[in-house]
Amino acid sequence: MFANRTAWKLTPNRFSQAQAELRAAGSEILDLSVSNPTRADLHYDAEAILGSLAQSEALDYDPQPRGMLSARQAVADYYRVDHQGYTLDPESIILTTSTSEGYSFVFRLLCNPGDEILVPKPSYPLFEFLAELQDVCLVPYPLLYDHGWQIDLPSLYKAVTARTRAIVLVHPNNPTGSYTKAAEMADLTHFCEENGMALVVDEVFLDYAHDGVARPSFALNNEALTFTLSGLSKVAALPQMKVAWCVTSGPEERKNAALARLEVIADTYLSMNAPLQLATPALLDQRRSLQPLLLDRVRMNLQALDHQLSHQKTCTRLDVEGGWYAILRVPVTESDEDLAIELLRKVGVLVHPGHFYDFSSDGYLVISLITPTATFREGIGRVLDVLNG
Repeated sequence: MFANRTAWKLTPNRFSQAQAELRAAGSEILDLSVSNPTRADLHYDAEAILGSLAQSEALDYDPQPRGMLSARQAVADYYRVDHQGYTLDPESIILTTSTSEGYSFVFRLLCNPGDEILVPKPSYPLFEFLAELQDVCLVPYPLLYDHGWQIDLPSLYKAVTARTRAIVLVHPNNPTGSYTKAAEMADLTHFCEENGMALVVDEVFLDYAHDGVARPSFALNNEALTFTLSGLSKVAALPQMKVAWCVTSGPEERKNAALARLEVIADTYLSMNAPLQLATPALLDQRRSLQPLLLDRVRMNLQALDHQLSHQKTCTRLDVEGGWYAILRVPVTESDEDLAIELLRKVGVLVHPGHFYDFSSDGYLVISLITPTATFREGIGRVLDVLNG
């Protein structure tokens, strides 16, 4: 009765079961995997956020496939103000309800069933589901760690086939926190042009450089057909306000052809609602107060982590440049999943095992740097006590 593409294993895994059992028993859990900023003890301007949704224009139905011009102009202004004066044409922007929907639109645009997309490894585990739903095959390419993370460019040339349609970049990567370097950007652009492929770039964490130095966006990459995805979820720490966007850039003829087709896809669904589109300028403004709070939290937690790591020799952390996560390198005495379950049951601390993010071997734990600081310090102390015990 059901399509093969939905034949997922729907039973909870052991890690999820362990969490459910502890919560059902009322046990305390220190969550060091927090990804939801609205649950991270931040101060939100409730009056401004809620007030932005109460606009009389929302009573009128005015469907615009690419999104309301006022909202797209606000996105263009965000790039101009925050990202080196980039001047984007609002017509190159298509609004979506999430970056996931943006991926779906782009995969549908580029791929026939069975075509291939190159994706980084390690990275966020969402891609597998998005690809299956669009009948697309994923082919991983490795990120290598040696005094920081680098893209293994030779592996891309080995992985490309006649059915490869695009390469996905996450800039900075989640969870490694590594930005794509300028030389890599140039190499990847050349690689795509050489092989007739597109770049699909996820920049949701672009603004969260730990050193405070803004990194360049791919949104004005005019050398290869490029789709740059981002949204309010991370930019303004408002995941519940479902506003995201896809910026299309590249050689003029291909860019215009892509936008014309994307507009038809967007027009087919018309998923954006009027109140949020009208509120987008005000909601984007929230980044000015929320991003500094999150960056302060990230830096304090990273400092606390390094302080505790300096008093032991069993664990280290990998270099990180941006984003909300850090990676602990831990002794391999059991699988990462077994270790995460042990930490949960023994000391009530929730961390993510590395295999959730497709690390190629055991010995990695992923922790959130936006966890409330007191919880973070206590949780890290408990984790290190176990690992050094």
